[in-house]
Amino acid sequence: MVSLLRTIRSVRRVGLREWWRQMQYIGDAKSGTYVGKDQFGNRYFENRNGEEEIPGRHRWVDFAQHDFNATQVPPEWHSWISHIRKEPPTNDSVMQNLSPPWQAPYVENLTGTRGAYKPYNTVVPKINAWEPSVKPRA
Repeated sequence: MVSLLRTIRSVRRVGLREWWRQMQYIGDAKSGTYVGKDQFGNRYFENRNGEEEIPGRHRWVDFAQHDFNATQVPPEWHSWISHIRKEPPTNDSVMQNLSPPWQAPYVENLTGTRGAYKPYNTVVPKINAWEPSVKPRA
């Protein structure tokens, strides 16, 4: 009965469509205040009252892509979700002044995709494979 009550309460808070999307993606319906958005389009939320949340799990990310992985969370947002820093990067003046303009933007880990780094060898191999040579008959 408690889970049915929690389900009804979640549908009322976030709406039927958002509730269904959350159940499909993260397997749980969460509602909280919107904190910010990163360069990948991920949205970050926080539920301060925490009446229904497990302690320490009142901050979460809503990934922009359906096929997501953890490397799509930039370091400044990861530190906020992990409770390393108190203020989110959007409200933290130190984080906004910290990154120099010459620094490249954060790039997710592309291993297993077409954009993955592929090294190449420029050294001549020490051992060459045998290639048979056929002499023409006279």
